[in-house]
Amino acid sequence: MLQQGFRGALSGGTDHPHYKWVALSNTTLGMLIATINSSIVLISLPAIFNGIHLDPLSPGNVSYLLWMLMGYMLVSAVLVVTLGRLGDMYGRVRIYNAGFALFTVTSVALSLDPFDGGGGALWLIGWRVLQAVGGAMLMANSAAILTDAFPAAQRGMALGVNIVAGIAGSFIGLVLGGLLAEWNWRAIFWVNVPIGVIGTLWAYRSLHDTGVRRPGRIDWWGNLTFAVGLTALLAGITYGIQPYGGHTQGWTNPWVLAGLIGGVLVLALFAWVETRVAEPMFPLGLFRNRAFASGNIAGLLASIARGGLQFMLIIWLQGIWLPLHGYRYEETPLWAGIYLLPLTVGFLAAGPIAGHLSDKYGPRLFAAGGLLVMALSFGGLLILPTDFSYWAFAALVFLNGLGGGLFAAPNTSLVMSSVPAHLRGAASGMRATFQNAGMVLSIGVFFSLMVAGLSTSLPATLDTGLTAQGVPGPAAHTIANLPPVGTLFAAFLGYNPVAALLGPGLLGQLPAANAATLTGREFFPHLVSGPFHDGLVIVFWLAIGMSVVGALASLIKAGRRAEPAEEPVAG
Repeated sequence: MLQQGFRGALSGGTDHPHYKWVALSNTTLGMLIATINSSIVLISLPAIFNGIHLDPLSPGNVSYLLWMLMGYMLVSAVLVVTLGRLGDMYGRVRIYNAGFALFTVTSVALSLDPFDGGGGALWLIGWRVLQAVGGAMLMANSAAILTDAFPAAQRGMALGVNIVAGIAGSFIGLVLGGLLAEWNWRAIFWVNVPIGVIGTLWAYRSLHDTGVRRPGRIDWWGNLTFAVGLTALLAGITYGIQPYGGHTQGWTNPWVLAGLIGGVLVLALFAWVETRVAEPMFPLGLFRNRAFASGNIAGLLASIARGGLQFMLIIWLQGIWLPLHGYRYEETPLWAGIYLLPLTVGFLAAGPIAGHLSDKYGPRLFAAGGLLVMALSFGGLLILPTDFSYWAFAALVFLNGLGGGLFAAPNTSLVMSSVPAHLRGAASGMRATFQNAGMVLSIGVFFSLMVAGLSTSLPATLDTGLTAQGVPGPAAHTIANLPPVGTLFAAFLGYNPVAALLGPGLLGQLPAANAATLTGREFFPHLVSGPFHDGLVIVFWLAIGMSVVGALASLIKAGRRAEPAEEPVAG
């Protein structure tokens, strides 16, 4: 009987009692595969660069590294609003289904990269951009599909499962990428193909539009100004972490300044355009609703803090803690993902429960409480020694995941339930834009802060450590005054850069014991652990501040006049 019911839900209409669970299952799979791919490349970069024979630490190749990191998230951030709007106009399920198909095709193309060197990197970056279009189609419409399919009393639970699966996917990608990269770097893209094929066929067969579809026109000027402005701004922030003109960072680079200033001006033009068109892609009037505005602000701050945590923990584990505990540098990506599992477990434990309870007791206290729990975990990580006891570290990252899980579903429910049904696609896209933009911002913001922290103490530490091992003073001084971003990327990728910095000529002049010490597992981690902690203090204090401000924003209630009426939802 149950089997027949589900078969009917798969082939029948949206009024079937099991349809909402089919919609939840498929959209959760879509969110999972989209977000896994935002981090699976992150942990696999050393294997990818080795596979295409490209040195990721070469100054000329840093741009390839940055675009592989941020290209997917940047395109997702730019397009999710437009694709949510297209879902409102032409059907959320139609856009969602096309996204699943595009994501699958681009995964095949990525795994078949035929080039080496820079050509191979450009192939991967280009197809990742197209893959991000498919991922944005999934992310922009999944929450709207669920909001249409579930009644208000169950919506928090459904969104909780969906959103927590998406957030957990970014951490599952770390483990999966580490495992697959150990075997073959192409496997990190092949793994998407069977899941994508199944998900695409399932979505086309089982999902149906339940929301109100309203015909409309595309806001071309709004799309253009938004895409140009946001891309310029986020690219400028990201390139600001690269050294320029003798400075440790590139904030004085004319191109970076042009991106930052020009991006802000074009976004201001975008806001003006949106007030002048009849059917804007970004309905700015929604921000008059305090629940919608404050919920998105809290989501942005949480996304920046979460993205920064992810990057910092990878650097901490791969560059310092794992080598100090006997792991070879080649093994560190895999084990970094494994040791971060408590973070994922925390998300999975709290998310669905928080969604269910927020349906009963309201979302605001859960969203605010989740961010305060995150702030508490950042404070614990702040006082943790660099060479920590793993169980203390595991408890703190589990607590952070728990806080993120408590926040995610209630925040999404708060945002999505505050808008009228015909704008849910646009609202879902706007929410996803803030989330994805926060992840890209976290690269620039947290890396910049970490570089600033390293700049104060790393040069003297490097100089002293190298000369103590017999490196001539002038050579040690030159190396110590190199921009610290190279050292940071080395730790991020799980590399020991000392051999590359010294070169074979200088290493060959040193006594064998000193050369072995310099290139061994423990010298570099011991050397950078103190300066790294100095940078970590700055980073985690900012994360605490963001979490507290986000918690306060989550408590803001909507004004009576701004609160849209709840429209009927298919159950």
